[in-house]
Amino acid sequence: MKITSTGIIEGIINDEYGVRGTQVNEYGIPSYSLPFKIEGAPKNTKSYAIVLEDKDAYPVSGGFVWIHWLAANIKKDEVQSNESISTKEFIQGTNSWTSIQGGQISKEAASYYGGMMPPDQPHLYELHVYALDIELDLQNGFYLNELHHAMNGHILDTATLKGIYKN
Repeated sequence: MKITSTGIIEGIINDEYGVRGTQVNEYGIPSYSLPFKIEGAPKNTKSYAIVLEDKDAYPVSGGFVWIHWLAANIKKDEVQSNESISTKEFIQGTNSWTSIQGGQISKEAASYYGGMMPPDQPHLYELHVYALDIELDLQNGFYLNELHHAMNGHILDTATLKGIYKN
């Protein structure tokens, strides 16, 4: 399985998907979501789940990986730019902007794409895509651990796309 994105050119994430973009939510968080395309998934794939994370946040977040976007029950091979804001086609989980370090925004407000805002240096972001043999029994606002528990035993394939966002 392979993941590509028109928002990542030669390993660099375009400005519009993070703090240098023009679309932010009412909390000042970038909200213009990254597009991606999935190719070569197993034939019996019923849905996809994604995790967009920033492991470089660990030293500056107080000791945890920053989750920018969680989504599940994606039933198509391509997600367009900014689809997180308006989609009813898949469910979305709670990102790290709900944490103390993220300003403790509500779970509802944090259940969308929360774009890149590296505070100290360029960070490497990883988009993990999971091909699943089922649709997951989750609701909007699910947490990362709930996603992993629900996917357990149902992952057919995984792929990761990496990109750097400069601060």
